[in-house]
Amino acid sequence: MRVRIYQPARNAMQSGMAKTKGWVLVFPQADAREIDPLMGWTSSDDTQSQVRLRFDTLKQAEEYAREKGLDYEVIEPQPRQPNIRARGYGENFAPDRRAPWTH
Repeated sequence: MRVRIYQPARNAMQSGMAKTKGWVLVFPQADAREIDPLMGWTSSDDTQSQVRLRFDTLKQAEEYAREKGLDYEVIEPQPRQPNIRARGYGENFAPDRRAPWTH
């Protein structure tokens, strides 16, 4: 069983970087999902794929995986893109604009 250790990216609905500093250990899905005949929902008997362990540092996550005898893969986070410079309202009317200002 090869578990993944990664640092989560920020949510699309999130402007800040909360909950992105720690590391997450995720177990792979062992069984394929099945369609429930009564309700039509997809489900699985594999409860381990629902487990997400959170760690403060990568070292702690790696130590846990080694301690439990798990084969692990570390996925390094992508570097953040530089922020776009915030412009003020007055710059909407600047003479050096590429396109004329309209509503």
